[in-house]
Amino acid sequence: MATQATRSRARAKRAPSRATLDRLRISPEVGWYLHSRGIPLPDCPPAIKTPEGSVRRGAKFDPARVDRVLDVFSRLRHTQGKWAGQPLRPDPWQVAYVLAPVFGWVYRDADGAWVRVARRVYVDVPRKNGKTTLSGGFATYLTCADYEQGAQVYAVASGRDQARYCFDPVRQLAQKSPALSPYVKALQSRIIHQPTGSYFAVVSKMADLLHGANVSGAIIDELHVHKTADLVEAVETGTGSRTQPLVFTITTADDGRTTTIYARRRHYVEQIARGALRDPSMYGVVWAADEADDPFTESTWRKANPGYGISPSKAYLENAAKEARNSPVDLAKFLRLHLGIRTRQQTRYLDLDVWDRNASIVDEQRLGGASCYGGLDLASTSDLCALCWCFPDGTGGHDLIWRLWCPERALEALDRRTAGQASEWARRGLLTVTPGDVADYDYIRAQINADREAFLVREIAYDPWNASQLVTDLLGDGVPMAKMRQGFATMSSPTKEFQRLALEGTAETPRLRHGGNPALRWQVDNLAVEMDAAGNVKPSKRNSGDKIDGVVSAIMALDRAVHYTPPRRSAYDDGDLEIV
Repeated sequence: MATQATRSRARAKRAPSRATLDRLRISPEVGWYLHSRGIPLPDCPPAIKTPEGSVRRGAKFDPARVDRVLDVFSRLRHTQGKWAGQPLRPDPWQVAYVLAPVFGWVYRDADGAWVRVARRVYVDVPRKNGKTTLSGGFATYLTCADYEQGAQVYAVASGRDQARYCFDPVRQLAQKSPALSPYVKALQSRIIHQPTGSYFAVVSKMADLLHGANVSGAIIDELHVHKTADLVEAVETGTGSRTQPLVFTITTADDGRTTTIYARRRHYVEQIARGALRDPSMYGVVWAADEADDPFTESTWRKANPGYGISPSKAYLENAAKEARNSPVDLAKFLRLHLGIRTRQQTRYLDLDVWDRNASIVDEQRLGGASCYGGLDLASTSDLCALCWCFPDGTGGHDLIWRLWCPERALEALDRRTAGQASEWARRGLLTVTPGDVADYDYIRAQINADREAFLVREIAYDPWNASQLVTDLLGDGVPMAKMRQGFATMSSPTKEFQRLALEGTAETPRLRHGGNPALRWQVDNLAVEMDAAGNVKPSKRNSGDKIDGVVSAIMALDRAVHYTPPRRSAYDDGDLEIV
């Protein structure tokens, strides 16, 4: 934030065109708001942006709510550096991409009150782009001006010292802003807004939330340094009794690890932005350069840093880039901290648009009696299990049908990771929920034997490493089972074939027809692969964003469809052989 517009155009006399707003990734409502309030258009669109609150049925844009937020911000005062003592006026990019989309969109709740659509906000932006000041303004507004009696707002961080980086600037704002200081009491680790009985406090461990926490708001600072998800999830789930809670996460990029809370949240935001998931309550923006961009050019710095020119300054990034040229370690740090590039990010193996164009129609009734090949991925007993049937059509194409199972105890967690879609999949019969805490293999066995009555099952591939009593039982039922290990040697060829067929397919001539199964679309979007020195690939459950069991089962089934060899029959099985 600064006292002048950063990275912004001069105010236009005419309202911006739809083409201009589309290029800048600004909604018409926010574009109108900026123009009507004399706020210049920012010229720094984020690399990733989720849909705004307009996607929620019945939502409307309320400009007065944004006005109120900006008014509260303007009554605060900068506390450090050359801006100390001056009003805290958000930059145009912060209004256009964060404040207006978050606070402007509202809808009527069950009680008839107008409340915010956004409940969780994710802002991923390189360092020195005003994150601390922006989060401080958020915290102050939620504590003192959100019409919430007894508001409980928390600075959430991975440790006490980290939490203070977020809390202490807000404490200084409260103490040094004339419009605020008469109404607040600033303690060492808590700021109390006396008229409403609200407070802003530090939280860095679970114990801080165990004594009656009723969270109305939170500022989660630098998500990428959180080692576990426990604290973040505890804060988010602690908002249930509030009418319009808001959890604001602001962070820089991580180092590309795939099992962290940062990776999960970033991937979730990316999925919503791509349309793979729908969650109006989550709003996210990410600024970052592309990996193909030259990290040492000014155009790349501008692209990744919406505050470029003021904070960070050109001189600051020139100096950081100079250090990065001379050291691989400094280069990785520069890419991550100043260009927003996750330094070990996995490459997506299959784009959703490629998958979608292969959807076509899969008619299970029409496939009755047809030859098929199965892939069975049992995963763990407390998680998702998948079976895919692959039906070759004789011309190089394949129809795919899935059976998915998860234990009842795991459904809630799966719902959290899919924005509630898992329960919808179960309702539609795409996912079978089995009783108890672990997978009930009797359901899987019964389904396989029922499918054998409907289809001509040639063979089912399974991983012997994860074999169980189920495989023994199926063999006893006469099911033709084939061992297929999950290493590079066996998985590389069918994985590459799976990708080749998908890429070759078109909407007119699909090669992997899947019927648009949404549970599999989510898993395809999660898919990442590992590669060895020889260029072999295999699906990687460790590196993937989330569950991919259905994709793995399809690759296994495809392998059997391509490489199946009928069992050799003994001459003694031939009825024409006579012994004389």
